Amino acid sequence: MFDIVGKRFWFYLITGILALVSIVALAVLGLKPGIEFSSGSLLNLKFEQEVQSADLKAELANLGYDRVIVQTTGGGGFLIRTGELSGNKKTEMETALKEKFGELTEAEFSSVSPLVAGETTSNAGIAVAVAAVGILLYVTWAFRRMPKPFHYGTCTVIVLIHDVLLAAGVFAILGQIMGWEINLMFITGILTIIGYSVNNTVVVFDRVRENLQKGVSPSFEVVVNNSIVETLSRCLNTSLTTAFALLALLFFVGASIQNFAVVFLIGLIAGTFSATIIAPSLLVTWEKREWGRFLKLPSSPVS
Repeated sequence: MFDIVGKRFWFYLITGILALVSIVALAVLGLKPGIEFSSGSLLNLKFEQEVQSADLKAELANLGYDRVIVQTTGGGGFLIRTGELSGNKKTEMETALKEKFGELTEAEFSSVSPLVAGETTSNAGIAVAVAAVGILLYVTWAFRRMPKPFHYGTCTVIVLIHDVLLAAGVFAILGQIMGWEINLMFITGILTIIGYSVNNTVVVFDRVRENLQKGVSPSFEVVVNNSIVETLSRCLNTSLTTAFALLALLFFVGASIQNFAVVFLIGLIAGTFSATIIAPSLLVTWEKREWGRFLKLPSSPVS
């Protein structure tokens, strides 16, 4: 049988490096807020004739919109992000673009004031915090008949933070390259990552509980390792089928659900690894009181 738990400090090293890269990316690059979080207007236009993104951006600059963000949506469509537009300003912009590039259709228009943007940001942070606390309490309660149930809840929350951090960090890098902004679909993706990661973690923890009750081994480390191996294929298969669905959404639905699909896909990959390997390994580390070993690089597998 594979000795996954015995190599736990190597896995901790890998996930630690990934977390550090994500922290640096968030600190240096940051997440570009969409209109829901920073105020402004978002205009979805579709032109009948072919228009190049660079030409559209240049024309908007001539109209006085120097800090505009233009994103293609396919089929001659563009998402145009500007400062907050009044009804008259929007009409003037569309008229000027129609004269320059020909007939166009307005598919969507939304505008958010600074006050609403501030409330949205605050509510999003509260939603994530409440979800984390609720999960801690729920997992602790669910394993209340196990020795040290708080360990199960805490380890679950640790990997949730890890998954969200990695998803946000990778999205910050992609956002810098692709010009993506975060919106409410991004927050939806983050909350979905939390729920999905908990599902995989509880599956492994449930198997740990079953194997402890069966008395598979007097060694807690062996019990946890057996539980990981027994549930690994199930978790991988579930994550793989979900990944196919997310890729279908990303390629066929397009920009409207782009943030959700991308951030959930990143979190799905990170969560599958952390839920099946990191979370149960942390139980062993806590049981054996090995926290001091995090200060040392692993030189050989722990048995």
